[in-house]
Parts: sequence; structure tokens; C-alpha cells
Amino acid sequence: LAYLKTMATPATDAPRGSSVAGAGVFNTNCLACHRVNGRGGRLGPDLSRIGVARTRAHMTRQIRGEVPDFRTGYEPVVLTAPNGQQIQGVKKNEDLFSVQIMDARERIQGYEKDKVKAVENSKKSAMPTFGPDRLSDSDLDDLLRYLDTLRGFNPAVKQ
Repeated sequence: LAYLKTMATPATDAPRGSSVAGAGVFNTNCLACHRVNGRGGRLGPDLSRIGVARTRAHMTRQIRGEVPDFRTGYEPVVLTAPNGQQIQGVKKNEDLFSVQIMDARERIQGYEKDKVKAVENSKKSAMPTFGPDRLSDSDLDDLLRYLDTLRGFNPAVKQ
């Protein structure tokens, strides 16, 4: 199903913004958590094919914080250790007895559920909300134009 979603035809909105300026916006605001063509963080989903996988409208809602669901492997979770310390991250795997998370430093950690006080699924995304006060409409147009160019990793292209 995930593969078929990548084949979805994006809406034919009139292009707005500059992809060159959008790459700068991405590098400043997104690259620490998201990978593109082998560069960037791993806390958020790889966006190397986002231009063929999501419409401009969907990406706008996601960036502005209006999408309430989370992709599998990126659900926010908070663990409470026996000493009361809270560990935040994204859930990578879970079964009846254990949970594996990736923390903010991109370390994958496994925890036995009976050895922690609580495992709570969070309703708040690990992705910050980029409202108009944090990302102007013009910068958003540039970012969306850049994201639309991301059509897949090409190993022949030097980074």
C-alpha cells in the first residue's frame, strides 16, 4: 500500500515559489530530522520521493500542523522510567512485552514494558508546527516548490 501511495498523481496546482529558495528553507528547518537523497536526519520520514507521494495541499496541512495522524514508525511516544524520567521519541516497533523508540538524538533504544512505569502514545507530533508566525506564506511556497522536485534518489547524481 505504501508503494502504491508513492505512485499517486499529485494535483496540478499552478507552481508557486522558488525551488532554489525552498532548498534553503528545507536545509534550515527540516534537514535535521528528514533525509533527502541520503542527507539529513532520521527522526522524521525520508522525503526523497515526497514530490510524487503527496499533493501540495497535503504537504501544506502537514507542515502547518493540521494532519492528526502519524505514519507507522513515526508515532510519538513518551516512556516514563522507574526514576520518573521521561524519554520522548518516535515508536519504531512494539509488541506485548517491549517497545523500541528512536530518541531525539536518533538512538534506537529498546525497553521492556514491565521495567518502565508507563508507555504513553502521544497525540502531539514530534514535528514542530510551522505556522505563519514561524514560516511565512512566501517561504512555504518556496518549500513546497522544492519538495515537489523530490522525485526519488538517483545514486548517479553526486551530492
